[in-house]
Amino acid sequence: MDQESSQIIRDGIAYEKERKEPPAGFPMFPEVPKGRYNDAEYLAAEQTLMWQKAWLFAGHTDEIPNAGDYMLWQHGSAPIVLVRDENDAINGFYNTCRHRGAPIVRDEAGSVKRSLVCGYHGWTYNLQGELIRLRDKRDFVGLDTKCHSLNAVRVEQLGNWIFVNEDLNAEPLLEHLGPLVDDFAQMQPEKLHFIHRDVFTVNCNVKVLMDAFLEVYHLPSIHKNTVDRFLDHRGCHISLFKNGHSRMITPWRRDDWVDPGTVDMKQIETITEIPLTNNCSYNFFPNLVAPIDPAGVPFLLFWPKGTDSMYIEVIWFGPEPKTEPLTKTWATRIKNFERILEEDTQFAEEIQKSIGAKSLKGMKLNYQERRIYYWHEELDRRIGKDNIDSALQLPELLADYVEE
Repeated sequence: MDQESSQIIRDGIAYEKERKEPPAGFPMFPEVPKGRYNDAEYLAAEQTLMWQKAWLFAGHTDEIPNAGDYMLWQHGSAPIVLVRDENDAINGFYNTCRHRGAPIVRDEAGSVKRSLVCGYHGWTYNLQGELIRLRDKRDFVGLDTKCHSLNAVRVEQLGNWIFVNEDLNAEPLLEHLGPLVDDFAQMQPEKLHFIHRDVFTVNCNVKVLMDAFLEVYHLPSIHKNTVDRFLDHRGCHISLFKNGHSRMITPWRRDDWVDPGTVDMKQIETITEIPLTNNCSYNFFPNLVAPIDPAGVPFLLFWPKGTDSMYIEVIWFGPEPKTEPLTKTWATRIKNFERILEEDTQFAEEIQKSIGAKSLKGMKLNYQERRIYYWHEELDRRIGKDNIDSALQLPELLADYVEE
């Protein structure tokens, strides 16, 4: 993060701390209709027109380090196998044989020598997904093996982080992420290592919990004995970026404060001033929240499971390779974070019940919660207004507040 950007953020934090009301001319948000959280038609459109056309985090290169190593990723419209080939490229294919649809791999992760073989009838594909061998080819009339490669998905990387997109015509990942690429360069993502993964199920629509991680308005209420002790939510500086991405920078209450859970951990030496003196949290639209830290970063991934159920993956990355078992410092850091996560999830199920009741008509948002409204704006852009019931649409109000 360069000096000019850092100064803009410092000035923004100072402004936020001193303001008495929202900026002049800032729009009043309409209520976000509750049907966006439980209407079956809306959620079906969301699933096919947004989730299946988005760049989604899939894994880390440490998880498939050698040629032939693969992992099964199951957050798309169908299971996807990610495999490293002999040229060190990582390829992604639907885990579906082109013969009669049987799975190519059945384990969550593993390794093959030079090819992927369907266990049903033995159709064999190289690590680039090309059909190279099949049993009794003589019995197939006019079969062209070149037209029967595994169906591919887009796979691209930010450093060692692997992203997947089912839309073959999607904008390239790094262009799509825009300013986030430059901000994350200071983290040296090409050097960060996979450390740990946990999964937690929560009984609410995925957007209910996502909302909580796009604002700090709730800190004094549910984090009063944890996060609120060292973060000043009234100084929160927010940036909205193209394609629905956003950044939230919340200052420490004391300039000399240091997270005690990371004191003895290896630090990333290229981290710049702003992340050293503030809490910087990013949203890679739609579902990745990343609060960066000099000692590494967790990726929080919010995945829909059903209308009123979801699960959150918490994946940790650090500047040193993973150890088995985890170091005491890492184990403590992860445990402390889980305590905060429990605080964040405590109201989710009750909120979902309120959404299903007549007493709640919609969600009322304020200026501090504008990342939530912007997230919903982007969701409607991805789905398309023609595919949304007019009663569930939101007017676009934040275009003038999006940074280039």
